[in-house]
Amino acid sequence: ELTPLAEQASKALLDNYGDVRAWLTLSDALIRAKRTETAVASLQSGLEAIPGNADLWVQMGVALVAHADGEVVPAARLAFDRAARLSPDHPAPSYFLGLAWLQSADVDRALETWRALQARSTPDAPWRPLLDRQIAAAETMKQMGVGQGMMPKSGMAAPGGETAR
Repeated sequence: ELTPLAEQASKALLDNYGDVRAWLTLSDALIRAKRTETAVASLQSGLEAIPGNADLWVQMGVALVAHADGEVVPAARLAFDRAARLSPDHPAPSYFLGLAWLQSADVDRALETWRALQARSTPDAPWRPLLDRQIAAAETMKQMGVGQGMMPKSGMAAPGGETAR
């Protein structure tokens, strides 16, 4: 069963299949209802109808990240990359690219990506508080040594006595 917001968006799409706002509203409502697989499927339909819309590609990436419990999986990276090609100034692809770097323990690249986004964002941009918190957290992680020498070098004994390859 759909939430009232999703129901309304679904009805709007019956009237206008090219209504980007309705696709975004529907997928967001589905994500919030923990129906991420359905959100991804609905966005696939939306992208078939409107393949050149950066906001739909961003939302597809968001839905894929939600479906993967917060991990920026390769399919999400592809969606964000597509959005960035369509709209190079859109902040979401850079934000999620930084998150992907952080999740892969490359704190320096995460910080580089987020600082570049921060530099091109106005101080009152709605994403700035979240971005600033992420940068501060990544800086703390870097100070703690996260991502630096985390993996044993080849031939060294890993925890448990096994040799890393």
